[in-house]
Amino acid sequence: MHLVEYNNLIERLSVQVKSFQEGFSILSRVNTLKELGTNFSHILRGNFFISDVNIFYKNNESTAWDSVVINNKNCINCIEKLKTSADAEIQYFNAKEFSIIATLPLTDGAFWGLIIGNKIDKSEITELDKITFQMFLQLLDNAYQSFIHQQKEKQLNFSLNNRVVQLNSLIDTGIEISKLRQTSSLLELALERAAALANAARGALQMFSDDTLISEIGFPEQSDIKKVFASEKKIETYVEFKSVKYLFTLSDKESRKGIVDFDQTDEVLLSAFARQVLASIENEHLHKEALDNERMHQEIEMAATIQRRIIPQELPNIDGYDLAGINIPSLEIGGDYYDVTKLKDGRYLIIIADVAGKGFASGLLVNTLNASLNAYVEKDFKLTDIASRLNKIIYKASTPEKYITGFIAILDPNSGTIEYLNAGHNPILYSSNGNLSKLDKGGLAFGMFDFELPYQSDFIQIKPGEKILFYTDGITEAMDENDVEYSDQRLESFFLDNEITKAKTFISSLISDVKKHTADTLQSDDITALYLRRE
Repeated sequence: MHLVEYNNLIERLSVQVKSFQEGFSILSRVNTLKELGTNFSHILRGNFFISDVNIFYKNNESTAWDSVVINNKNCINCIEKLKTSADAEIQYFNAKEFSIIATLPLTDGAFWGLIIGNKIDKSEITELDKITFQMFLQLLDNAYQSFIHQQKEKQLNFSLNNRVVQLNSLIDTGIEISKLRQTSSLLELALERAAALANAARGALQMFSDDTLISEIGFPEQSDIKKVFASEKKIETYVEFKSVKYLFTLSDKESRKGIVDFDQTDEVLLSAFARQVLASIENEHLHKEALDNERMHQEIEMAATIQRRIIPQELPNIDGYDLAGINIPSLEIGGDYYDVTKLKDGRYLIIIADVAGKGFASGLLVNTLNASLNAYVEKDFKLTDIASRLNKIIYKASTPEKYITGFIAILDPNSGTIEYLNAGHNPILYSSNGNLSKLDKGGLAFGMFDFELPYQSDFIQIKPGEKILFYTDGITEAMDENDVEYSDQRLESFFLDNEITKAKTFISSLISDVKKHTADTLQSDDITALYLRRE
């Protein structure tokens, strides 16, 4: 291997390692297997530019495969190729629809199954892709182990809470504690009663902020707290609230035989008292938090109003074209964005974008994207230069798990020529011959990496009668009550089967079809679509 090729390989592997680390950070915070599979699907699609990732799961070798993520329903026909053995099985194909079929055995006897489509650019799986894919399988394995460990911890906490409930008859003083409103009195009473019920000769309550001792209380009052920690016979527990750690310690259990060891019931009692204290401290803050939340809600309303202003209420009238768009956020502040702007040379800039995630942080990134884009198009520009600049700005303005997928196009209305750049979106072009095609030239999503990324643009010409649908994954990933997605296939079928001439009517019919699929299921992601037709 030449030195240049070797250096290029090392550089690409370094990029994948960084993506691996960021991916684990995302996957380690999931709460369900469905969420783990869905997030892993997004990571694979983003790193390999793959059209579809289908993920299955089974509890053990004898059970059937359950679908977790389905992007292509045809993958069901390949389930029989998922092998269950003690070692990971990876099969690579140059098939029409699927390029990788893999099975990953897990430490608890369960299995992940993956059926993966082809790359968006139709290129073959390279040796580097194979190495990278094995790395991401290891990522999935590690994330699953972390998920199982968290579930076991939750089960242990549940068991402990049950024991606390069984001992409620022993902690009547909890009622008194919960009524107190002054933190100092509450803590003193809690420590005194905990020591009394556990027959502890001494006790201490210490408060820490970032491992720094900020206050402490001793029992009996005026006693030497150091004797509590010097004892060999002691128990302790802690709770945390508002970044403050409350550490309870009891020492020297008294009995007729003298000083004895604390038993398990004593530990449960101390934990119960600590939880009572935590509940009382939380109650003390409730009123203040209610006021803060009301003020925050007003600020969010104001932010949402500001954001709604950057989404165009009316699109420009382009002679010879019909244009319509819609944006339906799932929360008060959305992470989707679209706009159509007339440039000084008579052409039109068209953009649609989707921030990973939603909520306030996503709304801030949308505003950043809008402001940056408007600043750049005021002067002469190249589409590829704008993409590179947006990538740097979004990276610096966001956290590692935040990035923006987008599609930017420049329309010359006279000739119908469109220069476009795809950064993670898949608009659909309906050609005059009745075929659908994807506009996939471009590069990575904005904000994923902090270095120069090679973006490419391409040119097409939209002819009379042809139309383009721009959309975000809030449409294709809209799920019904059984977690079945609307899907790319259904969207394409709708596009082909509906010869609707008016743009507004088409958008309205599309949203109605999505709502028909989801029925009463709560909208989980922002829905945005933009439809352009040359008359």
